[in-house]
Amino acid sequence: MVVREETHPGTGAPSGPAEFRSAVAGLHAARLRPEVFCEEMPAPQRIAPYASALSADVTVDGVDVGTGRLILLHDPDGNDAWAGGTFRFVAYVRAEVDAELITDPMLGEVGWSWLVEALDAHGAEAAAMSGTVTRVATESFGGMAEEDTTAQVELRASWTPVAQGTSLDVAPHVEAWGELLCTAAGLPPVPDGVAVIPSRRGQRGPTP
Repeated sequence: MVVREETHPGTGAPSGPAEFRSAVAGLHAARLRPEVFCEEMPAPQRIAPYASALSADVTVDGVDVGTGRLILLHDPDGNDAWAGGTFRFVAYVRAEVDAELITDPMLGEVGWSWLVEALDAHGAEAAAMSGTVTRVATESFGGMAEEDTTAQVELRASWTPVAQGTSLDVAPHVEAWGELLCTAAGLPPVPDGVAVIPSRRGQRGPTP
């Protein structure tokens, strides 16, 4: 399986301080797997002075098996809750899982480990991590009783990206989020040494 680099459709240059504009450029430079359909979305306006956001779906054989959002917040004055940093990621991931897994007492710990391992695998150092893992089961009754029970796992997390040296590269954090989406959706990991080739983000169909 090949990992592809995709570029965002143009929405205009971001406003704000130079370090925020540089971080947004890092969001767009991240390399995501071909199953991840990712695009920009409106960012919340009241959490921090500056914000940029992405949404994504994981699609396999034309079926969406996972979805998520990633928000990058920036406060030039810093924030004590962000371990003194000026940037903060807020992530959300939801994916279908086997109904049998919903009763597994380890599912929460395993779900959280997916995020930790994805950050480690992409060299994305994080501080002040926090979050929740929620399991949801849906059973049908009455006229819908014949429908199968479905189950989902939802992960909400936030963390402060830590700069390596004098500059902050947020792309590895975006790539870790993309990997988390795929892991939660049950996709196997991409083998080491697979080549990365350019492609387009924000399009499901062929380019005209």
